[in-house]
Amino acid sequence: MEQYEPDRPSPAHVAAVRRSFRGGRAALTRRSLLRASAGGALAVGGLGALSACGIPAATKTQGGVSADDHSAKEKVLNFSNWPEYIDVDDKTKRHPTLDAFAKRTGIQVKYTEDINDNDEFFGKIQPELAAGHDTGRDLIILTDWLAARMIRLGYVQKLDPSNLPHAFANLSDQFRAPDWDPGRAYSYPWQGISTVIAYNKKALDGIEVKSVSDLLDNPKLKGRVGFLTEMRDSIGMTMLDMGKDPAKFTDDDFDAVVARIQKAVDKGQIRRFTGNDYTSDLTKGDFAACIAWGGDIVQLQADNPDVGYLIPDSGYMTSTDNMLVPNKARHKTNAERLIDYFYEPEPAAQLAAYVNYVSPVADVKPYLAKIDKDAANNPLILPDKAMAARSHGFRALTQAEETAYQQKFSKLTGA
Repeated sequence: MEQYEPDRPSPAHVAAVRRSFRGGRAALTRRSLLRASAGGALAVGGLGALSACGIPAATKTQGGVSADDHSAKEKVLNFSNWPEYIDVDDKTKRHPTLDAFAKRTGIQVKYTEDINDNDEFFGKIQPELAAGHDTGRDLIILTDWLAARMIRLGYVQKLDPSNLPHAFANLSDQFRAPDWDPGRAYSYPWQGISTVIAYNKKALDGIEVKSVSDLLDNPKLKGRVGFLTEMRDSIGMTMLDMGKDPAKFTDDDFDAVVARIQKAVDKGQIRRFTGNDYTSDLTKGDFAACIAWGGDIVQLQADNPDVGYLIPDSGYMTSTDNMLVPNKARHKTNAERLIDYFYEPEPAAQLAAYVNYVSPVADVKPYLAKIDKDAANNPLILPDKAMAARSHGFRALTQAEETAYQQKFSKLTGA
């Protein structure tokens, strides 16, 4: 029988994790610390061992495998998420939104922060999924590229729209139709992640930056530019700058972007490729400008008035972390009720006010304004329609493409 060979973390991903754990404020940010660990140094040993254990290939039929739903009798829900990625009461250390959900529905949420890395977590649950067993989790949060893989492998269940009236009605148009889950049949976004250009005003000292081309070409910025070790962000932003569509590109398009960035590397324009430790370089002024994640910038601006950001005319990249119900989950309906709950404006506003990433819930602004007016007026948390229209997603990759592209990008970054 053919064995399933999991996508292995690239050297670039591994390097990103190592750097992110060394870097200053990056060690203190919330979800942002984990963003760079998409490939995961911790996953290297675990994933490499899976195929050697003779785990069978996953079924390729989409739709997942349901189990007897015990939601009616068992008022519980096992929810796995990333650390520091939900609202917390500083005094009680409890999660107000989950407590309110439990009070309303009677469903007790067992909340576990056991996702530290996409690939590491996939390695943890893949044996049970491949064997057709319950993972012990009813709801999980995965970044879009891994969510796409889970759907492709038939590892998650199709959601019941009748249990998701708020989610269906209130999902922002920006996130409604990813190519890997058209119509959101299997997933709903937890939060969005915007990739932008950040800068240090003092370090720029009057130098004008408006585009990725400025980062790559302006000799006044030589040696003071940062790009990310996350392939989809650095490649995607450059692709947009070159007039190409990250949702529809070809192999030739990808190679052209790599060559474009390589030219800047060769002439010393790019200081280095980083994980989340770019935040330290940016605040110190070692980077005059860099490609950055919006959630980080919201946090950095609170501490450093010199930090700013811009959205290039060519657009910006957006990705999502997503809620999914794995195969054989015992409490699918309870999970769907929680998904729907977080698409009600009030709990959505509480979540956005705490995590500072893009809320996927439309018309949440007046509710967020009651909690934090600055957050409600921050387009990095609530993009207006004009900004949302300029967002782009990176298309889903086949396993072969993922391997080939990561090899080329790793060579580019020197990982």
